[in-house]
Amino acid sequence: MTASSPLPVLSDQPFPFDARGVAKRFRHAAIFGALDALRAGETMRFTNDHDPVPLLAQLEARYAEHLTIEYRKREPGEIVIDFRMR
Repeated sequence: MTASSPLPVLSDQPFPFDARGVAKRFRHAAIFGALDALRAGETMRFTNDHDPVPLLAQLEARYAEHLTIEYRKREPGEIVIDFRMR
C-alpha cells in the first residue's frame, strides 16, 4: 500500500459501545472519540438505557452526511443504535 492509497476497512462487524458502563460525565467525549476513530464503512453499535435524543442532534451537527444513524432496538430501558461512517 502506498502512502496515498486509502486505508482499507478493518471490520465489517459493528464495534460494540455500551454507554451504560461509562460515567455520565465522560459519555459524550467517549462517544465522540469512538466515532472519530471509525473509518469509512465501519459501524459502532451503541447501547444505552435511554433514547439519547440530544446526543443524536449533536452527532448530526458534527458529522452531517458522514454518519448514518439507524435504530436497531428501541424499547424502554434498552436502546441500540448503529452509527455507520460513510
